[in-house]
Amino acid sequence: MIVTIDGPAGAGKSSAARVLAAKLGFRFLDTGAMYRAVTLAAVERGVDLRDEQALLRVAEGAEIHLTDGRVRLDGRDVTKAIRSFDITTATRHAADHQGVRARLVELQREAAHGQDVVSEGRDQATVVFPDADCKIFLTASDGVRARRRYDDLLARGEAVTYEEVFAKQQDRDRRDYDRPVGGLVRTADAVEVNTDGMSPEQVVDRLMQIVASRRPASSQAGE
Repeated sequence: MIVTIDGPAGAGKSSAARVLAAKLGFRFLDTGAMYRAVTLAAVERGVDLRDEQALLRVAEGAEIHLTDGRVRLDGRDVTKAIRSFDITTATRHAADHQGVRARLVELQREAAHGQDVVSEGRDQATVVFPDADCKIFLTASDGVRARRRYDDLLARGEAVTYEEVFAKQQDRDRRDYDRPVGGLVRTADAVEVNTDGMSPEQVVDRLMQIVASRRPASSQAGE
């Protein structure tokens, strides 16, 4: 079974999807981490992120592995490094690159082949897994999303202001929705969940209910 969770930045997709996957016994696929890892690799190698050919070469040559909630790039753990404010802001270059997206979509499908998966991102229900059994669109209001991201960055020791985070989020939202390939779209068959005012536990409980309602009859019968 494949469960997709799409939505804008700061909606709580990664944390909710990670816990949901653990509760279900599914593999968790954090696709946003893959774009961040490509960006980090390019920055570390001194590649101009505006150089499309050079960025594609980085994506094609990088070894990215997502296991047990950790992200490994060319054999080293970069779970924390890819979440910095600078890398998050620069990731738009990889996300907007059609060649990079095509490469990472290929890797995402390979990772999910033959497995039960909870996959989160922006284009999981529309591009990567359009035939997914369960599609969820997780969202929250602009202010709530920005506050969550701001608090997370402060907890990581980064010196940022709320206004800076909010402005970057608005720009990121615009790019996500306007992207011609892999843009953020809620599919007609996706269940929308607005997480405003919900605790992390309440969000996961709601997602568990949605997944249970969408599980194939054959899967439920075998439990």
